[in-house]
Amino acid sequence: MLRQMLIRLSQEPRLRDMTVHNGMMRSMARRFVAGETLPEAIDVVRQLNRRGMTATLDHLGENVSTEAEAAAAADDYCRMLEAIADAGVDSNVSLKLTHMGLDLGEDVAYGNTLRIVQAASPNFVRIDMESSEYVDRTLRIFHRLFQDHTNVGVVIQSALYRSEADVEGLIEVGARVRLVKGAYLEPPSIAYQDKADVDAAYVRLMGALLLRGNFPAIATHDPRMIDATREYSLGHGIDPSRYEFQMLYGIRRDLQARLVGQGYKMRIYVPYGTEWYPYLMRRMAERPANLMFVVGNIARESMPGRR
Repeated sequence: MLRQMLIRLSQEPRLRDMTVHNGMMRSMARRFVAGETLPEAIDVVRQLNRRGMTATLDHLGENVSTEAEAAAAADDYCRMLEAIADAGVDSNVSLKLTHMGLDLGEDVAYGNTLRIVQAASPNFVRIDMESSEYVDRTLRIFHRLFQDHTNVGVVIQSALYRSEADVEGLIEVGARVRLVKGAYLEPPSIAYQDKADVDAAYVRLMGALLLRGNFPAIATHDPRMIDATREYSLGHGIDPSRYEFQMLYGIRRDLQARLVGQGYKMRIYVPYGTEWYPYLMRRMAERPANLMFVVGNIARESMPGRR
């Protein structure tokens, strides 16, 4: 119930407008968002590199309403790639196709993403997966790009029934897949509703990707999924160099450091920008501990003598 409410709130524009201008909430967002500017984000990546971790930078934004906005978002990504190269940091980039104009047409999103993929080469671009209504269009654009540009990958969500077939198709063409559980509220007609079923699907997809995939990214903060990954790779003689774990900036830093210390590859998803409200609300919905962190800090800031 709480998860459903928070996901719905992430789509509420009036609450977003109030939240983004609230100083306390902006401060709370900094736990999960690496600032609002590109230099701030590059500095965070530099710090992560010093701790033995790589990164993927995401300039927050989605569902633009004009082609000019979509083109400007693509321009921002091209500048981001230049900044990564100039700073000499170890980071690739992630993007959402609705930020590139997918709601305006597949050709609009394809053209803008193609420009980024070409500018990135030989660096890597990951296409994030959005809600179920975008899956077919996202995969069509990915495959269209992948025909000529292998420095592009995509994300699959274990919560969707269709994902096993999608993963098989992506393995067949040699695509690099990031596996996640899924952060969107989907109906029971197309998605698992129980966490146990989502987890079981995640383990099945993880096994297929580790065994036959191309350098998969196992993106999870769930210790059970991490243990299952390590056990599967050990049992099947899969060297840790053949895959990487991915986690979100600001979540389970202790676990991130521990896995790096044990010799596993760790890439941190580092979002930045002013459009952080939907992202923050989805993080709250995914893990109650994130919500408790925010609520606890707000409560402490509201105590007498703390203002």
